[in-house]
Order: sequence, then structure tokens, then C-alpha cells
Amino acid sequence: MVFCHFKRQNDNLDVRMNQFSIRDIENLCGVKAHTLRIWEQRYQLFIPKRKESQHRTYDCDDLKELLRISFLYHNGYKISKIAGLSPEQIQEEVAKVKPQPCNYEVFVHQLIEASLSLDKEKFDHTADELLAKMGMEKCILHVFYPFLHRIGLLWMTNHVIPAQEHFSSHIIRKKILAAIDAVTVKSDDRYNVVIFSPTGELHEIPLLVINYLLRKRGVKTTYFGTNVATATLCYYAKHHPISHFYAHLITPIDSLGVNDSITILCKTFPAIPVIISGPACHCIQQQEANLTQLCSLDDVISFANSLATVTA
Repeated sequence: MVFCHFKRQNDNLDVRMNQFSIRDIENLCGVKAHTLRIWEQRYQLFIPKRKESQHRTYDCDDLKELLRISFLYHNGYKISKIAGLSPEQIQEEVAKVKPQPCNYEVFVHQLIEASLSLDKEKFDHTADELLAKMGMEKCILHVFYPFLHRIGLLWMTNHVIPAQEHFSSHIIRKKILAAIDAVTVKSDDRYNVVIFSPTGELHEIPLLVINYLLRKRGVKTTYFGTNVATATLCYYAKHHPISHFYAHLITPIDSLGVNDSITILCKTFPAIPVIISGPACHCIQQQEANLTQLCSLDDVISFANSLATVTA
């Protein structure tokens, strides 16, 4: 009985992962739902399936095809020309296109398609091409972050399996680690920024990004990573000079004591600025004098620039 119940749950999950609404397609392809409807009606470009309610529904293969269509569209192809191509010809045209480095949307599309297909060679090739053209910082800001945001939305709504999300995150993580290792930071007594996330917070890519942004600007950092106990930080701080504590919070983990851990850190070391960023910062209820919240990626970059010891 337990097995049968589990099987039915998985069957339902498979269905959800393979169904996308027109709003999902809009968010993933960067084409307005209204425009998609016009393409359908005027050019019979893509006729979606219909639920009993008559709402449009798309599957994974549909999404991949629409990603290719929108890729060409964002690269200047007229939709009337795309409508006259077969799926095979569309793929051929996509292969011919050499996107401009500033046309970030098309790179996001390529990464999404490679991730859905678990195509490591294509994902690596696209990422390496991006890094060669625009460098790690622009790649993070304009491609990796938007891509991870969209994949995260798919994961939260059961439209991708964890393997697809982990697949892409792992590759991006390796790229950022390689960029960090390539940066040499000279000894500088002014700064030592301790980068961590509290107990229960396991998202590492934002921490790696912060570490990269600071080190790229010549700022010395000590990287503790995720899921760090407050006692560990306190022990380190008693034996080493620290200019800042920096924590990034994504998961709303107040029940695990994140508010208490940050407050303890602020009160134990009142002379050391404690910087927090991330969407779960609202978990921190007590506003200590040495606590600063960065509300956006732009704020994070401004903070890194304020400490810069070399030109980024």
C-alpha cells in the first residue's frame, strides 16, 4: 500500500514537471504571453495543447522548441521568417548564430535548454564561451544569476527535478571556484572579511560570488562556507583580526535560530561590522548598531567597491 501511494505521488510529480503554463513560458523565454498568443494566431507558429479548461499547456519538448524560437527572435530574426522554418531548420539557424556579448537573454536560454537536457558538454561550452567573452563578473550578474533564478522557480513549482537544478548549480559552482583560485590577493592588514552562512543555510553559490567579488577587488577574505556554527566564528575572531563578518541568507530558517546567531555575533563583537544579504534577511528582527543589511545585488557590489584596494 505504501509503495502504491508513493508511485501515484511520483506519477503526479512527473506530470507536473512536464507541464508548463503560458506564464511559465513567458518567464522562461522572455517573450510576453500576449506576443506568444499573436504568434500562435497569426503565424500558426506554435499550437499548444489544451486542458479541459481550454488553458494552454506546454510540455518539456515544447519549452525547448520555444527557447530556440525565442533565441532567434532575440537575435533579430523576424518572427515571420522563423514561422516558415521547420524544427530542424530552426536548430540549424540556432547553431549558426553568434550572439553578441551584450545579448544576455540568449545565453540564459542556452543554459536553460542544456540544463533541462542534462547536457554537460553544451552547458560547459556555453559557460566557457561566456566567460571568455565577458569575464566572470558580468557573467555572474547578467547570465548566471538570472539563469539560477529561473531554474529555482521551476524547481520550486516542481517543473524540474532536483537532478537538473543540482546539475547546473554544480557546474556554475566549479566555474566560480576556478575564478576565485585565479585571483591573487596581496597581504593587506586593513581587511579580513569572514564569509559564512549560519547553521541550517546550505546555499553556497551566493557566498562564492561574494567571495569572488571581494577578492577580485583585492580584499582579503576568510571563507568558512555554509552551515557554520556561531561558536566557530567566535573562536576564530578571538584569535585572528577581522574587519567584517558577512552572512548571506536565502532559506527562511528562523526556527533554527538564525536571528539569535546573528544577534549573538553582533553583541559579542560590537566593534566589528556584521553585513547580511539575501532574501531571508527579514528573519533578523533585532537591529544591532553594527548590523548592516544589503537588499540587492547592486548593494553587494557597492559594498565590495567600498572596500576595493585594486581596480576591479
